[in-house]
Amino acid sequence: MVNIGLKENLVIEFKSDVKCLSDNDIIDSVVAFANTDGGELYLGVEDNGDITGLHAKHHDATQLAAFIANKTVPPIAVRIEPLEQEFPYLRISVPKMTCIVASSTGKIQRRRLKADGTPENVPMYPYEIATRLSSLNLLDYSAQAVPDSEYSDLDPVERERLRNLIRSYRGETSLLELNDEELDKALRLVTTSGDKLIPTFCGLLLIGKRSALQKHMPTAESSIQILNGTEVKVNESFLLPALSAFEKINDIFTAWNSSEEMDMGLYRLTIPDYDTKAFREALVNAFCHRDYSVLGRVLIQLTDTGMTISNPGGFVEGINADNLIDADPHGRNPVLADAMKRIGLAERTGRGIDRIYEGSLFYGRQLPDYSQSNASLVKLFIAKGPTDKEFIRMLSNEQKKGTNFPIYSLLILNALRNTPKLTVQQLTDELKMPESRLRVSLEMMVSSGIVEAGGNGRGRYYMLGSRYYKKSLTTAEYIRHKNIDPIRHAELVMELVKTKGDVCRADVVELLHITPSQAYRLLARLAKQEKIQMIGSGAGSKYILKK
Repeated sequence: MVNIGLKENLVIEFKSDVKCLSDNDIIDSVVAFANTDGGELYLGVEDNGDITGLHAKHHDATQLAAFIANKTVPPIAVRIEPLEQEFPYLRISVPKMTCIVASSTGKIQRRRLKADGTPENVPMYPYEIATRLSSLNLLDYSAQAVPDSEYSDLDPVERERLRNLIRSYRGETSLLELNDEELDKALRLVTTSGDKLIPTFCGLLLIGKRSALQKHMPTAESSIQILNGTEVKVNESFLLPALSAFEKINDIFTAWNSSEEMDMGLYRLTIPDYDTKAFREALVNAFCHRDYSVLGRVLIQLTDTGMTISNPGGFVEGINADNLIDADPHGRNPVLADAMKRIGLAERTGRGIDRIYEGSLFYGRQLPDYSQSNASLVKLFIAKGPTDKEFIRMLSNEQKKGTNFPIYSLLILNALRNTPKLTVQQLTDELKMPESRLRVSLEMMVSSGIVEAGGNGRGRYYMLGSRYYKKSLTTAEYIRHKNIDPIRHAELVMELVKTKGDVCRADVVELLHITPSQAYRLLARLAKQEKIQMIGSGAGSKYILKK
């Protein structure tokens, strides 16, 4: 018996059709795919992947596609491809829908992975519908009115805290001229129901009374932990209005955020373990983008190696750990995010992620890491790590001259700091940045002298300028890389041949970061000058010193 050669996962499912799979089972599987990430249903395949074929009822692919569309709400347009090995079977491709899909009988399902890693279809419960719509940017949970709540659930003390934050963080000063009701309406902390003002989830979260939060929004919990090795120094959890929780977390963080000073000539530069602006943006993001329809908490954890900030709710549709820098800014709770911006707590441009990256890049540390995030959790790790003081010195001196460093420039400089010499193609592959934007940033930095270029054509490479290397402990490294230019190529190849005994074209490519054709021409020229001689022929040829 032929096996399909695939395994079931979140986007692949097998269904046996020997005994004629029921219509309800087919629709349930299609609906579950549509309400998750889409996928492919193989009809006529056993759970172990063996192809056993279709029942006669399902041989007509066109009729089956029409049946699926008629039995789903809204109708799902699947693509069905008849396949045949030893027996005929079908591949039913289901698109990921941007709305909630149900069967015509009202059954709503989704897919998930069990503890053993195998998939299953399970009911989608009402609270999960809100989560799904929120992740698809179809529902702003924070803008919804809180059922059974009263305007008196908003705390005047917390409202005054909000006003003070506007003053402290230079928010929209025009908001300070409004009375309480006008302020609440302007920030959409309330909505109107008839002639009554009802708090929204945004309003309750920001300035709600603690008793109201416990009753209506128990998901608003946050926590901070400070660990020294395995010893717990701080472990506090609280269910507070977000602005109050924000200040309390920030006070604890500030007390434990150590720093060192670096001499910059006439003044000293303070280098904290964690950049305070980056921390603030990361914390605001955790509060703004968390999923308040599910239980969980915003967690801040500081350890010997770094800081982790996590929040319930995965990335929204279209956002992932690889495209955070380039993706258009949009969040799970737009009304809450807008209020945070207007108060002054969040970056007004919506590019708070840039600030988070800058907080690590400016100090020559590792990039912020979102790789541990998943469908139900966003987890940010910011390494504590050592700083590159000469890198900081170089950037600070350039800033004093009026040079600005956009996030793309910092990413390029960081890549060149880690790998002293890179081509445009190598930078494009590493940074996932459009080549046109990359070239513009590179040439601007070359013209300012902070980056130096060498080579020609496809072999053109870039490296940090001498002002970085000359004051660091890697001056020899700078000289070695800088001297790899066409004038020194022959000398360096000869040195390599003497040291290694024999070299091939790939060795020269690796040494000089030039193209294989350039390496071939250089080796051929040295052979013609009778400095080296070729052994063998073709791709396997090697070169040794001329005897």
